[in-house]
Amino acid sequence: MRAPLLLYPLLLLLLLATSAYSWKKEEFRNCDQTPFCKRARSRKPGSCNLRVVDVSISDGDLIAKLVPKEENPESEQPNKPLVLTLSVYQDGVMRVKIDEDQNLNPPKKRFEVPEVIEEDFLNTKLWLTRVKEEQIDGGSSSSSVFYLSDGYEGVLRHDPFEVFARESGSGKRVLSINSNGLFAFEQLREKKEGDDWEEKFRSHTDTRPYGPQSISFDVSFYGADFVYGIPEHATSFALKPTKGPNVEEYSEPYRLFNLDVFEYLHESPFGLYGSIPFMISHGKARGSSGFFWLNAAEMQIDVLGSGWNSNESSKIMLPSDKHRIDTLWMSESGVVDTFFFIGPGPKDVVRQYTSVTGRPSMPQLFATAYHQCRWNYRDEEDVYNVDSKFDEHDIPYDVLWLDIEHTDGKKYFTWDRVLFPNPEEMQKKLAAKGRHMVTIVDPHIKRDESYHIHKEASAKGYYVKDATGKDYDGWCWPGSSSYTDLLNPEIRSWWSDKFSLDSYVGSTKYLYIWNDMNEPSVFNGPEVTMPRDALHHGGVEHRELHNSYGYYFHMATSDGLLKRGDGKDRPFVLARAFFAGSQRYGAIWTGDNTAEWEHLRVSVPMVLTLSISGIVFSGADVGGFFGNPDTELLVRWYQLGAYYPFFRGHAHHDTKRREPWLFGERNTQLMREAIHVRYMYLPYFYTLFREANSSGTPVARPLWMEFPGDEKSFSNDEAFMVGNGLLVQGVYTEKAKHVSVYLPGEESWYDLRSASVYKAGHTHKYEVSQDSIPSFQRAGTIIPRKDRLRRSSTQMENDPYTLVIALNSSKAAEGELYIDDGKSYEFKQGTFIHRRFTFSNGKLISSNAAPSTAGSDTFSSECTVERIILLGLSPGAKTAIIEPGNKKVEIELGPLFIQGNRGSVPTIRKPNVRIADDWSIQIL
Repeated sequence: MRAPLLLYPLLLLLLLATSAYSWKKEEFRNCDQTPFCKRARSRKPGSCNLRVVDVSISDGDLIAKLVPKEENPESEQPNKPLVLTLSVYQDGVMRVKIDEDQNLNPPKKRFEVPEVIEEDFLNTKLWLTRVKEEQIDGGSSSSSVFYLSDGYEGVLRHDPFEVFARESGSGKRVLSINSNGLFAFEQLREKKEGDDWEEKFRSHTDTRPYGPQSISFDVSFYGADFVYGIPEHATSFALKPTKGPNVEEYSEPYRLFNLDVFEYLHESPFGLYGSIPFMISHGKARGSSGFFWLNAAEMQIDVLGSGWNSNESSKIMLPSDKHRIDTLWMSESGVVDTFFFIGPGPKDVVRQYTSVTGRPSMPQLFATAYHQCRWNYRDEEDVYNVDSKFDEHDIPYDVLWLDIEHTDGKKYFTWDRVLFPNPEEMQKKLAAKGRHMVTIVDPHIKRDESYHIHKEASAKGYYVKDATGKDYDGWCWPGSSSYTDLLNPEIRSWWSDKFSLDSYVGSTKYLYIWNDMNEPSVFNGPEVTMPRDALHHGGVEHRELHNSYGYYFHMATSDGLLKRGDGKDRPFVLARAFFAGSQRYGAIWTGDNTAEWEHLRVSVPMVLTLSISGIVFSGADVGGFFGNPDTELLVRWYQLGAYYPFFRGHAHHDTKRREPWLFGERNTQLMREAIHVRYMYLPYFYTLFREANSSGTPVARPLWMEFPGDEKSFSNDEAFMVGNGLLVQGVYTEKAKHVSVYLPGEESWYDLRSASVYKAGHTHKYEVSQDSIPSFQRAGTIIPRKDRLRRSSTQMENDPYTLVIALNSSKAAEGELYIDDGKSYEFKQGTFIHRRFTFSNGKLISSNAAPSTAGSDTFSSECTVERIILLGLSPGAKTAIIEPGNKKVEIELGPLFIQGNRGSVPTIRKPNVRIADDWSIQIL
């Protein structure tokens, strides 16, 4: 009997793991199987019975109470007063909080998500000193009106309860809560005899010790043609209506619930690995606005189609507006902690949002280059062979990754010493070529008494508990596993210490980290995750923080790498699960996609949605994680992936090997050229990452972010901008001969391959070949490149630059270049170079764009400019004069790209001006 008992857990794990490898709809709840969602969706407009009383100013905030108009013990509406707090912050941000009144002693304090809001943001609060009372709707209702920002004001309507932001002059609304009267707040209760609050799904039971505790409300966006955001879903960029007369009767809302969904569908509102409850609207009538709900519980969001409330108009207080989009936000628990962002431009909204949740971290330079990954490179010999093959085929790469099989029995922070006997030496050999390594560290800890991490975590009580108070025991890759409770700052600190070189034996400073499965994934848990009634630090139920669990794991891992380097070097950590604020801790990828053309296509809206939601460092697995891509698909994916902010090839261990040299000489050449494109544009990408780090503006941008008045761009998610200068259009069909490319704006576009000029504001039938995908430089921009190709980005450090100047109709252009040491935090003390390039009246000028406290005084570079390419230069120009020095140089015809020798364009060769200096070049 002994052998079967030992084998049973292994067989169970195999069965669970195998069953998770395909999408099974019945394993996951829909809205009808989720009681809080079903209740919220059934409510009628105007059903909210709350009014505002006791308005006052306290500590710079507007404080009021929400009380029911009529008390009804049977109602799901609050019968005890709720406390409403309105706060105003600089740059047009309004915060609305609603919670139970703590003076009335609720059964426990509802969870408020910690460690997300930036301290610096809290210091920008504008102290309200007074509000004015105003009668609206012909004197039928009173409201409290207060200053929001120049040109905008906030309004709290008393009866019926409503909050909105409006333009102070015209009175036009921007954003509102509860204008359709759908607000509902289920208050916590003590369990009494006879109360049956349990919820069952499949074989799992949720005890729900405090009863139903959901919150729902409507949010309206004015002057909007489309809404975007709320990642993560594999669907179109512009969010489709999920409820209304023209929507399928059983259409699902967009779900935000972090889940490990194997082989996810390419067109679905189903929630995937991460959740950010942030939505941005855009329209020609007004511009952009944004809304964020800081809540980490399961959330469901309806985008309400036109006419959704046509039968309820008599109950609605919302003024008519044909350019208005109504949405319904539903959460299982938590509090109302919402933020209004008034824009008015799309870049304003992302700046405002990231001022609250944090600017994106500045990555190390190597991390912005190409990464090579597979589950799994087998052993050290395999690693060395892959590394040498990149060199043999003249393909650059910067990072080689190891998945779970490199460990000793799937125990993280360990090595299989048979397969990887000399891990330090292996990392150092890669580092000698300027390369790095990444290993995986997941949150599930193997329950093995010989495993030091488990032994210590168990002894210290550092694991998440089940509903009975015992260490939670679930199944994942190692078998029986427990999960550290990283909501607790003490445990996060303990976890981060595990990344020290002394603790993580076999690691070096060249090793970085990958957090997978951090939703958290639990193979035998409800919906392949942790039970909602599991318990965390402070008695917090897992239901209350579920969507932020991976966020705290990402945070602690990033802090661990920061500690390891004594706070000097920037961490690199890739995570799969994410939440608002994850942009502060590293990169995100779109999870376990599939080698299908549809997944290539949906990668663009997925990356764009992450980008506008603060996660600017993101990408999809190039080639698809599951399955074997045909060669054409793989090539097209490399050509598109070269422009993702995060560029990594990755594959499942059951797939055929797919390193770029395995598909014949011609296909190797095509993939090599795609990767070379990324390396050429690394100076531009790095400059854009610094822009994101400073302002939140994403690296990959929807077309309408750069062309906010161009309606044809509003629903276009087949193309995207890289910065303000490059437009990339994917090829998403097999054997395509032509693709339709829409080029927005009014100025021309230059084809990056041929230098041909294309007219803006038109859709072009573009002939495509195997060589490349359509990509264009916008007239009026200057883009820096490095054209000499090396083994890695590190070896490009001292290479000269190429400037590509694309002149607009005024024969003008401008651009920027940011340079620092590529790895440390010294840039925060001003140790960097920031140059601005302008071309007008036939003269190119390089000037210092850094603040007076920073720049070349503290950071130097001996790099020079070796080529200046002039797209759109008037015929006849033959020479130029460089100042200082009065040096005369010839203008010649040269290739647009050295590799491939494409095009023939006016070029100044070897001007040899230093990139860090002030200089000018006058075209004669």
